[in-house]
Amino acid sequence: MTRVALVTGAAGAIGDATIEAFREAGYVVVGADRRPGCDLEGDLAGATAARATVDAAVDRHGRLDAVVAAHGISGRSLGDGPVADCTEEAWDAVLSANLRSVYLLSRFAVPRLIDAGGGAFVAVGSVLGLVGGDDDFATHSYAASKAGLVGLVRAIAVTYARDRVRANVVAPGLIATPMSARAQGDAGVRSRLSELQPLTGDFGRPEDVAQAALYLAQAEFATGTVLAVDGGWTAK
Repeated sequence: MTRVALVTGAAGAIGDATIEAFREAGYVVVGADRRPGCDLEGDLAGATAARATVDAAVDRHGRLDAVVAAHGISGRSLGDGPVADCTEEAWDAVLSANLRSVYLLSRFAVPRLIDAGGGAFVAVGSVLGLVGGDDDFATHSYAASKAGLVGLVRAIAVTYARDRVRANVVAPGLIATPMSARAQGDAGVRSRLSELQPLTGDFGRPEDVAQAALYLAQAEFATGTVLAVDGGWTAK
């Protein structure tokens, strides 16, 4: 039986690496992003687009076995920051792109996973959804959106376990992607890498996150977990 996976955020570095990892593992993969150039295009923060994305994946391949929600944004350019400074524009945009969209994706994907006899829903979160960011990482709408993912996914795990649906979160630390360009170019942040991510003292790779997502998609006795892929950041 051919397994079918839907990966969102397909135009991003983590999404692209995830698609490659799943294909190498034998999945038929459908990539979706709001940017052009992927199999499916649409803004998942809208219910119509979220439903259409899930339906299209199933219509093309007849089933859905795994979903990886690898999409998301940073709100710094919109005014994200410490709560006293965070703009309402940033708060609304980040919560919509990072949390509302995953709710909508899961709303339409979970019934399809059940139809397939069970499957996996994996969301890409962040260490900032688990720990408070200090001055270098004080983006409070982003942190709230990623903490919300943990609560949502664990609730999905509990509710749909009887339907053989597994739901888990990958929580990356600093990963070398275009979205982390500010941190990569910040000498102060780079000087802290041996403290923040002591395993390597460097940024992680998109492939590190992709392999974790693949593991959770295939781990048949894991649900409701948060797998930190952070070089030791949250171990302290």
